[in-house]
Amino acid sequence: MTTVVMLDPAAPDRMERVAAFLPEGWRLTTAASRAAEDQLAALQGARYAITGDVPVSAAMMAAPGLKAVHKWGVGYDGIDLEAASRHGVRVLRTTGSNAVAVAETTLGLILAVNRNLVRGHVGIGSGDWLKGALAPSSMKLSGRTVGIVGMGYIGKALVRLLSGFGCTVLYTKRSPLPTQEEAELGIRFATLPNLLAAADVVTLNCELNASTRNLIGRDELALMKPDAILINAARGGVLDEQALADAIRENRLRGAGIDVFAAEPILPDNPLLGLERVVLTPHIAAISADSFATSLTRMMENLQAIDRGAAPRDIDILV
Repeated sequence: MTTVVMLDPAAPDRMERVAAFLPEGWRLTTAASRAAEDQLAALQGARYAITGDVPVSAAMMAAPGLKAVHKWGVGYDGIDLEAASRHGVRVLRTTGSNAVAVAETTLGLILAVNRNLVRGHVGIGSGDWLKGALAPSSMKLSGRTVGIVGMGYIGKALVRLLSGFGCTVLYTKRSPLPTQEEAELGIRFATLPNLLAAADVVTLNCELNASTRNLIGRDELALMKPDAILINAARGGVLDEQALADAIRENRLRGAGIDVFAAEPILPDNPLLGLERVVLTPHIAAISADSFATSLTRMMENLQAIDRGAAPRDIDILV
């Protein structure tokens, strides 16, 4: 029997939902915990593995009989690709399947920080009517300059959402888009320093790789306007969290919305905890109940293709 293992420990109800998409004759298991020994144990006898946030190490890639690891989403920074190649393990991802969900969450964080929605909610819950107190730091999004770091599926989905706000949209990435595509999207390329200096909202929507790790640190934050805000729905490793916390405490930045962290689940000593001008969410940007079926269908089609020795629908990461 073909075994698929969920490396992210899953509750029985989630297992049932995922198992409903399995091909006939396949079975689903899950890891007991995120601990290395439990991850290795879960892979014993498995032909395929699915990971959301759990890193896949070289030792895990060496599990006997493992043929493929499928990322639930797009970020593969935690997957040891070199080891996968060495052991002949295919690595795939559902590129674009959660782009709209991440873009919508990014927009939600922008509005939540700009309009002080969370601070107002918390104030009412504690008996404080903060209407006057929040006025000086509440800003409109309409007509502002938004800088998007990264312009893949998520960045483009965000541009489409922003179209109704009349924003000027700048973007930066390793290679600019073709001029015609820029014109169609209504966006303009800028270098990272110029984008940071010009934008009222900076949103990070790039992959975490060697070129983007620690991309935004103290020097980069110092380029931003004091009344600007920063949103990170990319990966925690793209941003220096301590530098961001210091900038907000020292009023060198108006606020931030953060969905991803250097260590997840977030640690009790994370410097962003307790900052009232920071909205924190538990890496939920890509989660969407109404895209669940689409993502699972794609994953199972990919794994079945590999099982047949055919090309998967989604091109795998390994070359």
